[in-house]
Amino acid sequence: MQVYDTQHIRNVILMGHGSVGKTSLSEAALFVSGATTRLGSVEDGNTTSDFDEDEHKRKFSINMTVIPVEWEDHKINFIDTPGYADFVSEVVSAAAAADAALVIVDAVSGPEVGTDRVWQIADRRAMPRMIVINRMDRENANFEAVLEACQRRWGHRVAPLQLPIGSHYSFSGVVDLLAMKAFLGPDATEADVPAESMEEAETLRASLIETIVENDDELMDKYFSDQALTREELNSVLHKAVARGQVVPVLVTSARELSGVRRLLHRLVEVAPSPAEVQAPQAEDGTLIQVDANAPLVVQVFKTAADPFVGKLSYLRVHSGTLVPESVHNVSKGLEERVGSVAVAKGNHQEQVPELHAGDIGVVTKLAHTTTGDTLALKGNEVRLPDIVFPNPVFSMAVHPTSKAGVDKLGPSLQRLLEEDPGLRLARDPGTNETLLSGLGDAHLEVTVERLRQKFHVDVELTTPRVPYRETVGKKGTADYTHKKQTGGHGQYARVAIEVNPLGRGDGLRFSEKIYGGSVPREFVPAVDKGIHETAKEGVVAGYELTDCEVVLTDGKHHPVDSSEMSFKLAASQALKEAVADASPTLLEPVMRIRIMAPEDHAGDVVSDLNTKRARIHGITPDGAMSIVDAEVPLAEVQHYAADLRSLTQGRGGFELDFDHYGEVPSHIAQKVISDVKAAQETHGH
Repeated sequence: MQVYDTQHIRNVILMGHGSVGKTSLSEAALFVSGATTRLGSVEDGNTTSDFDEDEHKRKFSINMTVIPVEWEDHKINFIDTPGYADFVSEVVSAAAAADAALVIVDAVSGPEVGTDRVWQIADRRAMPRMIVINRMDRENANFEAVLEACQRRWGHRVAPLQLPIGSHYSFSGVVDLLAMKAFLGPDATEADVPAESMEEAETLRASLIETIVENDDELMDKYFSDQALTREELNSVLHKAVARGQVVPVLVTSARELSGVRRLLHRLVEVAPSPAEVQAPQAEDGTLIQVDANAPLVVQVFKTAADPFVGKLSYLRVHSGTLVPESVHNVSKGLEERVGSVAVAKGNHQEQVPELHAGDIGVVTKLAHTTTGDTLALKGNEVRLPDIVFPNPVFSMAVHPTSKAGVDKLGPSLQRLLEEDPGLRLARDPGTNETLLSGLGDAHLEVTVERLRQKFHVDVELTTPRVPYRETVGKKGTADYTHKKQTGGHGQYARVAIEVNPLGRGDGLRFSEKIYGGSVPREFVPAVDKGIHETAKEGVVAGYELTDCEVVLTDGKHHPVDSSEMSFKLAASQALKEAVADASPTLLEPVMRIRIMAPEDHAGDVVSDLNTKRARIHGITPDGAMSIVDAEVPLAEVQHYAADLRSLTQGRGGFELDFDHYGEVPSHIAQKVISDVKAAQETHGH
């Protein structure tokens, strides 16, 4: 593949709901441009974009993939992305490298939940957009209804640039409304506009021209004084208006039948902005980065992957300068890296190129320290781009290796997967000693487990995490315990009297002593303290850590020969158990702060459901067509909330969950938790 300059590059993310034909469209583009000699299909598992075993099995994309297509002396870097909500991190990665979004919409279903989700991602990056109504060959395909749905959602800047000729079996091509020509079949054979399409084409053309001229005063004056507008003038203004987000052109295709694909590529070259025409990227310190091949080098890694043959792959976007094989400085980490060779990726293949100019996308292998989001520059140029912000995980499971061999390999293997997928998090819960893997949903974690098995040969099972309850006391309790053991030689003797008092939430466990007259010699007090803390950590009532109380050593007794540190430690441990039993012991549970974004018409259902989960609603705030529900809710009630919210809002809701505080568990629930723990201990033979 040749090297392209900035003006001749288009970086286009393919985004949309699941199964609308994003991968099929990238495959069709490769085929019509001559880059591949056969047309792959998702069903047959032989597309360039979906090369992962899991993608073949599930028949949908899981990873973002770069697909460069050469067309009319330009390079269009398509970035194909998954449509399924659990893999939205891949869309966020890809959006960081793209200059324009091609939002693919199904010709039967129109805009769906996933369309809204990706539209918001494009909004956050103020990204120019074009809409493609794909799958016009489907039964019940309806261009007018889908166009109307898009305009209802996103306003009248959504303007058709093409009109389909026929639909379903009769879909035979497109009318280009600016050229007023028909382009028929897979080869886009030029023809006159069919008579039956002429009236609609003229109406749509008139409204398209109005939408275009609104964005240019000079053109508007010509239009209103009835002067003829040339195609070049209209194209030029449309190109600028798309770059500024003032017009969202609508195009039409059937990727499977290859119809409309050549015209789509032509229109991307003509209408989509080059990297130099979109808003210049901003460094962390606010300086604008010059998108120029001759400026100092600034590169950002937007995706990391591991290839079994090549090793670590870093997908990167050259924002400024020209990338060649040389030593570079990782500004984010403050470390040097060596770029051995520069390549462009096509699916899972890499093709070496001598250099990449500003605005281009490529891949580099074997960078030792660099991870997703890092900025690379030449030494002395300390420009750093802001990190890519990924959605926080909302679904956690406990990970258990199924074999002894897996125990040692689990940590390092998961760490490698976390490098590849910034949507994952790994944590150890000190309260339950479980390793928790968190992601964006159940499918996300299932795929991660599958990858652990395939790439690292580590088998694990996922279970619902144990809730890290704590134990505490409700009132003052006392105990007086004597530990006595007589054996041959020295015996064991220690008497410990303590009292337990409740403290405030979050105060932890405190130990103090009020002993007089040396009833417990100084050297044995630390042993009492140790006995208390060790027992508190293991829990007294149900095996959960005892907290938020003060234990006071009030009295005791020792024997000059038989007393030892061990005797006092054991006496303290038993005394604590008795004192807690006397002090109305109770359980505490983690209470989470939850923030739910749901469509307005589902907010009532969300609140009703929260009320069944022991939640306290703090408020409901309208935000456009969405409502934001703020509440606090016990962790035990929302461990599977991702699935609950999906069904409550037909997949349109989202939420964030953060730990807030520990609160008391109602007694009927506490009793059940305690009896479940005891039953489990008996089953495991404790």
